[in-house]
Amino acid sequence: MTAEYKVHGDVAVVTINNPPVNGLGHATRVGITKGLEQAGSDPSVKAIVITGAGKAFSGGADISEFGKPAASAEPNLHSVILALEASDKPVVAAIHSIAMGGGLELALGCNWRIAAPGANIALPEVKLGILPGAGGTQRLPRVLGVETALNMIVSGEPVKSELLAQLPGQKLFDRMAASPESLLEEAIAFARSVADARPLPRVRDLPCKHPLGDAYFQFARNMVKGMAKNLPAPAKCVDAVEAATQNKFDDGLARERELFASLLISPESRALRHIFFAERAASKIPDVPADTPQREIKSVAVIGAGTMGGGISMNFLNAGIPVTVLEMKQEALDRGVATIRKNYEAQVKKGKLKADQYEQRMSLLKTTLDYADLKDADLVIEAVFEEMGVKQKVFEQLDAVMKPGAILASNTSTLDVNKIAAFTRRPQDVVGMHFFSPANVMKLLEVIRAEKTAKDVLATVMGLARKIKKTAVVSGVCDGFIGNRMIEQYSRQAGFLLDEGALPAQVDRAIERFGFAMGPFRMGDLAGNDIGWAIRKRRAVEHPDMKYSRTADKLCELGRFGQKTGAGWYDYQPGKRDAIPSELVNKMIEDHRKELGITPRKIPDEEIVQRLVYSLVNEGARILEDGIASKASDIDMVYLTGYGFPIHRGGPMLYADQVGLFNVVRAMKRFQKNPRDDQKFWEPAPLLARLAAEGKTFNQTT
Repeated sequence: MTAEYKVHGDVAVVTINNPPVNGLGHATRVGITKGLEQAGSDPSVKAIVITGAGKAFSGGADISEFGKPAASAEPNLHSVILALEASDKPVVAAIHSIAMGGGLELALGCNWRIAAPGANIALPEVKLGILPGAGGTQRLPRVLGVETALNMIVSGEPVKSELLAQLPGQKLFDRMAASPESLLEEAIAFARSVADARPLPRVRDLPCKHPLGDAYFQFARNMVKGMAKNLPAPAKCVDAVEAATQNKFDDGLARERELFASLLISPESRALRHIFFAERAASKIPDVPADTPQREIKSVAVIGAGTMGGGISMNFLNAGIPVTVLEMKQEALDRGVATIRKNYEAQVKKGKLKADQYEQRMSLLKTTLDYADLKDADLVIEAVFEEMGVKQKVFEQLDAVMKPGAILASNTSTLDVNKIAAFTRRPQDVVGMHFFSPANVMKLLEVIRAEKTAKDVLATVMGLARKIKKTAVVSGVCDGFIGNRMIEQYSRQAGFLLDEGALPAQVDRAIERFGFAMGPFRMGDLAGNDIGWAIRKRRAVEHPDMKYSRTADKLCELGRFGQKTGAGWYDYQPGKRDAIPSELVNKMIEDHRKELGITPRKIPDEEIVQRLVYSLVNEGARILEDGIASKASDIDMVYLTGYGFPIHRGGPMLYADQVGLFNVVRAMKRFQKNPRDDQKFWEPAPLLARLAAEGKTFNQTT
């Protein structure tokens, strides 16, 4: 049963029961309407209460129905709400825990609402690139006022029920229950008290006006345009709420449906819905069952107190997990702890962290110079220099001191985790945990599964990632894993563009207009150009046939490693991060072209974007073929959460799907004819070529 019906004397209670959040799927909607009909035809029933079982009133639409006919099958949510409004017996919504999206819209269709304290109230549809489609933009302004309602609808963020109840003049809640435990009892009593009230109040009949009308909505449009310039949904939310103030209710409802329908088919909404499902799918590993037992992680050790080690430590301190940091020298430890303190103090100063929370987190931090002090840790993560010999020494020492069952993790960004695991007598306990810098800020965590990594180790690390609020994506072992393996191809193309006629500022500007947070050259300056230089030197030995532009090496030979040296592809003023185009670098690029006998050509921005993005797509296809990633959406999550790929485009693989894989392959064939590019580079990966030929996509179900 997805909706239960019980009679308590003269009050019928319809309980939504569709775990985990009482999603309003088709069977649930049928159950609610049947309960209303049963109560309506029972002469002994004087009033009706609707509530939710378990841990939610209702979280809204059933996400398992997204994109399927069941989502709109009758009775749809509109029909259920109309049935509530048409009831000739009073209907009281008893709201607790969660009332979001369609769940809140359902409650707004009831005659009265009683809420428990602590309930999260929201219309979060904007986060999926749509707007509330069952009257939310028309009813919420009528009970909360236009400005409060619009703020909630545009942000999609939840607000606690008790905060909303305190708003002057609010009509969302007619009563607050004393506690969640007493809610149902109080709701039944309240329903009895209004059983004879006539006429029955309806939200749709309340007035909806704003005293400054046109001026306020123009201000609201300007605000959302600045906040979400690439996403159409927030502006459409403003249009829908404005329609509530200018039209009769049914006309406003029709406008809401029209706007909803236009957003539903937009590429931006498809991208956001893809991200919603991709984030949930990332935690699912095909051969690791959801009920796999996890190891207990009560304490963590971190090897290295540098920028990365300190950032990694903060993640666990934030989650209330004790951390012991090891370094070789006391000065390094002192610097590391000072940096952690500085980061927390900055949060306190900005009001993001309370002083007592800061002290509590620092109290969980210990430091040591002795590996023996790590012996009782449940998880140890090394964050030392990216060189295999250094890693070997660390893991041999960890193997000697760590207790049986402890998880040994490497934060390596490129090195072979199978080799690292082989330095121990417990390869089943070794896993890669690749944090992204700054580790205390970036959401992405690449979890590297070595050949012998135990399933319970994977399950434990994925669960721990949720606890420290990271988006974890599983990668197999290869050079660079998912993210860095792809970014290398992207960077190679950026170099070829310089050889042919572009300058760093044009390349960065083109890809940033596409929506990237940062172009390849600004990104190189931020990360440190010497990192890429070291990789290219290694490539020259391991893959001497791999072609690169020499411009990046020439830059490093000048000592221009980026922001840390005050000069990279751009010039930087002391204490500032503003990238200033460098005449010296531009001259170096021009001289390099002359050495190669290249006559520069004007490269259009469209070509720049295609070459950079399609280089990611093609390597992503190879990663899927190699089994390094289990699904295309995992690659998208890596790029959305770790590399600044534009959210409104849904990641490189979804973007390719939306462009059309046939069109991607055709563009790549065109680039292959460019004598200055690498012809082998643009050979479509077999998977990409096959899907394009068959008219399929990487993300078949999105």
